[in-house]
Parts: sequence; C-alpha cells; structure tokens
Amino acid sequence: MTHEEYRKLEKTIDEHMDRYYNQDAPTISDYEYDQLMLQLKAAEKEHPEWITPESPTQKIGGTAKREAGVKVTHDVPMLSIEDLFTKEDVTDWVDKVQQMHPGAKFSVEQKIDGLSMSLRYAKDPDTGKLALRLAETRGDGLIGEDVTANALVIPDVAKTIDLPFDSLELRGEVYMTHENFDRFNEEQEAEGKKTAANPRNLAAGTLRQLDPKITKKRGLRMFIFNVQRGPSDFMAEHDAALDILARAGVPVVYHRNCSTADEILSAIDEIGASRGSLHYDIDGAVVKIDHTPWRSDFPAGTKYSSGHIAYKYPPEERTVTMDRIIVDVGRTGKLTFTGEFHDSETGGPARLCGTSVTRATLHNQDYIDSMHIGVGGKYRLFKSGEIIPKLDGCVEEPKEIYKAPSLCPVCGQPLIREEDTADIRCINPSCPAQVSRTIAYFASRDAMNIMGLGDLLVDALVKEGYLSNYADIYDLYLHRGELVEKGIIGKEKNTDKLLREIENSKQNPPDRFLTGLAIRNVGRSTARTLMQSFDSIDALSRASEEELLAVPDIGATTARCILDFFHEENNRVILERFRKAGVNMAVRKEDGGSDVLEGKTFVVTGTLPTLGRNEITELIVKNGGKASGSVSRRTSYLIAGEAAGSKLAKAGELGVPVITEEDFLKMIHREG
Repeated sequence: MTHEEYRKLEKTIDEHMDRYYNQDAPTISDYEYDQLMLQLKAAEKEHPEWITPESPTQKIGGTAKREAGVKVTHDVPMLSIEDLFTKEDVTDWVDKVQQMHPGAKFSVEQKIDGLSMSLRYAKDPDTGKLALRLAETRGDGLIGEDVTANALVIPDVAKTIDLPFDSLELRGEVYMTHENFDRFNEEQEAEGKKTAANPRNLAAGTLRQLDPKITKKRGLRMFIFNVQRGPSDFMAEHDAALDILARAGVPVVYHRNCSTADEILSAIDEIGASRGSLHYDIDGAVVKIDHTPWRSDFPAGTKYSSGHIAYKYPPEERTVTMDRIIVDVGRTGKLTFTGEFHDSETGGPARLCGTSVTRATLHNQDYIDSMHIGVGGKYRLFKSGEIIPKLDGCVEEPKEIYKAPSLCPVCGQPLIREEDTADIRCINPSCPAQVSRTIAYFASRDAMNIMGLGDLLVDALVKEGYLSNYADIYDLYLHRGELVEKGIIGKEKNTDKLLREIENSKQNPPDRFLTGLAIRNVGRSTARTLMQSFDSIDALSRASEEELLAVPDIGATTARCILDFFHEENNRVILERFRKAGVNMAVRKEDGGSDVLEGKTFVVTGTLPTLGRNEITELIVKNGGKASGSVSRRTSYLIAGEAAGSKLAKAGELGVPVITEEDFLKMIHREG
C-alpha cells in the first residue's frame, strides 16, 4: 500500500466512524468496517512512521454531542476493546497472560451491540444506600454527555443499590430489544415517518434524546459489564463483583468464569450459538482477566482497555436461491420488496445464527438492480451479529432481473417514483392498502382536527365499509341510523357528537384541509405557506410549476408532488365531492386579522406561558406572518418559552432576535 492509499483509507474509515458513533447511521456492516480497520493496521505495522494521533487506530470513537446534553469529563476513561478475529489470536493472548500469571482466570461475556454508558453512585446519608447521581455516555472516551434524565427512565438502571460503599461507578451497555425495535418501526411506518436501520442505531439516538418521555416510550434496556471505580477489595475479582451486583438487583451481562484457553473457546462458541435465541443483538464475545490488578500488565495502547480482548464472530453465510419477489404497499403508499428463497444446498430454509431464514428485505429497485436480483438467481445470505438477514452479493445470475410494476398491485392506479429518491409510491388516497392511514391523518389534530375520529374508529369504519377515502367522512351522516344501531361509534349521544364535529370541520381554514390531503412533502407548515400565496385550493390546483417554485421554501420536489396530486383524475373526483359537501376551500379574511406581521417569519420553541403551539401559529398566520419549523438566516424572530432547546442556540449563532410571548402579543396589539 502506498502512503497516498493509506491516507485515503484513513479518511474513509474516519467517515464511517463518524456515521457510526456520531450520526448513528452507518452505511456499511460491522464486518466490512472491521476489514477496513485490519487493512489500516497492517499498513501501520509495515510503516509505523505513518501513524499519527489522528489515525483511526489511535482514536476511541465518537464525540460528545453538544446539543444532546451537558459535557462530562469521565472520572475513569471509557476506552474501547481490541478486536481479534481468529481463535488462534485468542489462544495466543491467553497463553501470554498465563505465562506471566500462571493462575490467571478469565471472564467471558456477551459483547452486546448497543451504546456504552457509565453510572456514578454516591451514598445517600438518609438511606445509607448508593443513589444514582450521574449517567454519562462514552463520547470520545474521555468526555461524554450527561444523560442522567434519560437513564432514570430505563428500567434496568438501578436508582439505588444497597451496598455498604461510599461511592461506586459502573459501566454497561444500553441496548434495544428486537421487540421494541420492531414496534418503533411499525409505528414510524404507520405515521409515514423514517424507520430505523437497526436496534443499535435506534438505541444510541434514543439515549441522546432531549426529552426523557421519548426515551421511556421507546423502551431501552441495560446490562452492567464492568466496575469502573469502587473499593479495591470489591473490584479485585471481576466476576465476583458482577455476582454481588446481581444479588443486589443490578442486571449484569452474561459471564462465565474460565481457567484455560479451551474453556474460553468453548464459552465463545456457546455465546455464538445462542445469538439466534437472544432478544437483543450481540456482535462478539469479550474476554477479560478476572483479577483486575493484573490487567495493567497487558497494556493495549491509549485507545484500548488493558487486560481485555473481544472476539468478533465471522459472519455466517449461506447460498440461497431466489424463489419469488413479493411486493407490498405500506400504509404510506410506499412499495416494499421482499425476497423469498431456499437454501441452495439443502433445499430448505437457510440456517443462520440458530434461526431458519426464508426471506430478506430487498429495499428498493436500485438495490435490486445493483444486486442483480431475480427469480432463479443465487445469492450469499449472512447475519453479522444482527438479527436481520441480508443478501451479500450475487453468486449466480438470474435469467432476468426483477422490475417493479408500473401499476399499484392493490388498487391498479399508476405508481410514481419520487425524484432524487429510490422510493416508488402509490399516491391514490383511496388505495385500500393505505386508506385507514390517510383518513386518520385527514381527521388528525394537525389537519382537520375532527375530535373523536381517531385511528381505531377509522379502522372500524373502513372495515364495516363506511369509509373508503377521506371524502366519505362527510357522508357518514347519511348512515346515522345504522351507525347507532351497530354501536360502531357509540350510542346516539356519541354518534351525534362525532357527526357535529365533522360538520363543524367544514369551516376550517383551507391550510388545514390542504394538510389533510397528505400530499407528499406538504405538511402543516408548507400548507400554510402555500395558502398565503394562493387564495383557494382551486387556485393552487391550477398553479404551474413556475408559480409553485416562486413560493418561498417550495422546491422542485415539493412542486412536483403537488402537480402530480392535482393532475391525478381520482384526486380531482374526490376534491369535487369535498366541494359539494361544503368543505371550505377558500381563504377568508378573519375577524381581528391584520397584515402587521407581513414579511416576517417566526419560529416557536419551548413552552409558552399561555399559548399553545397551534394557537400562536394561527395568530402568526392570521396577522400576515409566516410560521416556520426551523431557524435559518431568513428567520425574523424566535419566540422562546420555557425549556427552549437547540433552536435557541441556533438563533444565537445566526443573530436571530429572540422574543417572548409577551413581546409577540405586543406586536399584534394584544394584551398578554
């Protein structure tokens, strides 16, 4: 390898480290990353003069995210563990330790794939127990983030520990179970939001959330794997300390005490064989010298913990033959592709990590093209420390590469591929695959705000045949008798209450109606902006691409989504039904409105003293201003309330004036 190639590899690894540790969005597998690191280490072994302190082999990992919490300097550095990839290397390391310390024993543990966190405890003088005082992420190993508020809502984090010490610091791994990961992605998909790539990334992002309620809802877990600081006699024997913690009610990592290399390799194999049955991901096995004072005799450089090594399991691979490709339409209208296959050697399901695998996600048409996926083709299938099976290259080409359909497989309407993305979507709001989601969104608080018409009731009305698109909402009054008799909504009182809410919603301003149509890339803020430039939905539907692009913050992609929606015949039919039902589609000059805020853009952050977010936004628009969701150089004012977050810091950086609710009300000549 030349020096130029070395520097290029160094830069590539740095980019992947940043995506993994700081962005929680890796683009390559752990195995691929490990292979790059091995190439770098080999080059540095041959040319040690190339090594600088900035080399990826000398750095620990991430950086503390300033916006996610207060920075904390670790009392005990939170270092990485050196990876080994062959059992021969593990045996050599064990032999080296036992040559210096013949009686050495070892702890073999699961290497859980999550985010490292340390917990500092101090004795509570009132109870005599150890009480949690600080939780901190690893960050760069020396400085992390204070995430105490989030740690307190993780059920595995002991708030108090009944041990007779003055202080204690523990380190563990925060992770997400497969069940909670799947639940999160199902909810995201149902709401049309971005799904998470894997449990580790989601766990990392969740621990760094600014709102503990979000952390609690997503359901993080934690295992303790090390005593960072405490009484010397307690810390002396690692396994014994973990056992004492476990008896005190602290969840600790699975660990097995071993005396010989053969026992260690057996434990590694046992942990590897269990991967398919665990409810969380592991990406290796950790081997530690059990008698902690001896660990310092085996330094591993400034990046790695002394007296530790991690064995990384090689990815399990099988060759599979593609039997068919299944196309589904999600609740957001996006097409999903799933490959169904069999093991090319056995003819049955592929066995990986103790599980039987017959399907894998094929992502999108670009992925299918790049992997040459088609019926009859043969492909490598692997799981590398993850529960999600993945294809890893074509072994034998199919006769024909699969091509996505041009019509929706559910409703038969034409599909569109969004510009600059690989997503193919059905934009028919009446498509049965997405009808419940589109109707529920239309009725939601951010759109038409029809109180009482939530997800469960929408699902029931769709199932009973009363709703097939969102215009059907305004025909429900025709079925009042049947609805009362069947009790779908409730008795007469509840049914009439909902029907009144539906009737009242007809008078909503057209930006709410436009929001409810669920046009791609047109949310509440964009809908307000559009209705400040067009005086009716009809005028918007007739707008050209040039006219749309002239609207502030409307780009080419959004403009194209709007044009596609209004040019679709089925959507025009539904709009006519809304019009006949008497739904307001024109901008009305409201009483008490003014142009006093014309030309000004406002962003709201934090909790205001008297006004809710929707209330102040409506006041901004009503008085000629523009409400935006993000701070930029074009922001005129940031209205900040209590517990203002990162937007306040952004406003400071850009020199955007910060005002209070009272200041804003004075602008529009109202009493606060």
